[in-house]
Amino acid sequence: MNTDDLVLENVTKRFGSVTAVDDLSVTVPQGSFFALLGASGCGKTTTLRMVAGLEELTEGTIRLGDKDITELRPYRRPVNTVFQSYALFPHLNIEDNVAFGLRQRGVRNTATKVAEMLELVQLPGFAKRKPAQLSGGQQQRIALARALVNEPQVLLLDEPLGALDLKLRRQMQIELKRIQTEVGITFLHVTHDQEEAMWMADTVAVMNDGRIEQLGAPTEIYEFPASPFVSNFLGQSNLFAAEVSGTNGADLLLTSHGERFAAPSARAHSTDGRVWLGVRPEKVRLALPGEDTPATHNQVHGVLTDTCYAGVSTEYLLRTPWGQEMSVFSANAAAGEPLSPGTEVVAHWYPPHSFVLDRRLGEGDEIAQYSADPLGVAP
Repeated sequence: MNTDDLVLENVTKRFGSVTAVDDLSVTVPQGSFFALLGASGCGKTTTLRMVAGLEELTEGTIRLGDKDITELRPYRRPVNTVFQSYALFPHLNIEDNVAFGLRQRGVRNTATKVAEMLELVQLPGFAKRKPAQLSGGQQQRIALARALVNEPQVLLLDEPLGALDLKLRRQMQIELKRIQTEVGITFLHVTHDQEEAMWMADTVAVMNDGRIEQLGAPTEIYEFPASPFVSNFLGQSNLFAAEVSGTNGADLLLTSHGERFAAPSARAHSTDGRVWLGVRPEKVRLALPGEDTPATHNQVHGVLTDTCYAGVSTEYLLRTPWGQEMSVFSANAAAGEPLSPGTEVVAHWYPPHSFVLDRRLGEGDEIAQYSADPLGVAP
């Protein structure tokens, strides 16, 4: 462990009878861009507030390197927070806003440091302006400069881009990643936006019901999700209720609704019994009946029920013979009109693009949600 790693050990936070964070243990490596990703109410913001000292822990400890900061007051912790609301002082100019934390600490000559921070966030000529004279993106950069000027060991980002429009949010994602790389301090970023987390973070922790369901690099989590929740929160997945029927070399053989499929054993979180067979929509190709498809590919026959042209791709919904709707994303790389609803098609994909999950994860009330089976009935 690095001497400046942020370590949460068995952290629990209860609000009365409600457990917001449930026995959470995680290490945020020093110098990393770490994202806590989850839906509203999953506990991610509560976790951030406990690190900041704005919420008391019910149980557990928080350490920064070898220093226990669990009981430290917020202003004594070597962390700063950037909020979605910017929280700039409207009556102060930009220079005074950025210098505020330095002056609170008794630093007198702040001009040089403020100038460095404004250069870092690429707003060097804005020192004498007021916050109201800045755009939302510019205000967010100033909020970032104000947080970084104190040289915290950890910068906490609480949905910092949530108030920005799409184009500006994309620009700020690039800027945040650039700044984190340049200053080299730990960024702990809370977001519900999966694309934002994947774009910027070195490591993503997907939270659900106060716990971390999966932690890893964005590519690892996306390509090999550990649970039905992760597979459909980070991106979108087609999940078919299936049974493992045997093996063939390095592959699992599966049956689902009377159809046969294959998937590599190395891409299976469960290798026997009742499972979910998953595939991402962009991994699937469509063919018309009678067209050649690779004999080794998994195949599902169906009828298109909806078509959505989305610019870079066309998104199709097809209904399978057993009534489940399946999503397919097809890149618009060739000229021609999208296929029309009502067209009979064959959806096929390369078996190594499949993944297999334990069907005990996502049973009960959530079966219909994960399998997209309107009846919620497993075979």
